[in-house]
Amino acid sequence: MPTIDVTKDTFEEIIQSNETVLVDFWAEWCGPCRSFAPTYEAMSEKYPDLVFAKVDTEDQQELAGAFGIQSIPTLMVFRDQIILYSQPGALPPNYLEDLITQVKQIDMDEVRKELAEHAEGNGHEGHSHEGDSHEGHDH
Repeated sequence: MPTIDVTKDTFEEIIQSNETVLVDFWAEWCGPCRSFAPTYEAMSEKYPDLVFAKVDTEDQQELAGAFGIQSIPTLMVFRDQIILYSQPGALPPNYLEDLITQVKQIDMDEVRKELAEHAEGNGHEGHSHEGDSHEGHDH
């Protein structure tokens, strides 16, 4: 399945109606974004059961702002409407494939349980969820 362009009008529906959605935040002027595009496109062909979405941050500034996108490309992975991964940087094909494999193997019941505990205030035993904060990191 080829990659699909997503806007603020279609984003929510795509996240809600698909189990696993990868989202590539990119822009035309961004060299690393352009070099990552063929890798992302190739993975979309290899994994037709997953949705590979693209958000043009120039065109969709409101959507990029809603997710606090600071640097591009930034890749986010949603599964069951939960963000499991959010990191800036163009991933090499083998890293992207490893990430996809890991996401497919995650026990979402366990994730939901952890999130529920975290929401109740019991989850402060040093759990770190990737992508929670990018403050203090130089990109």
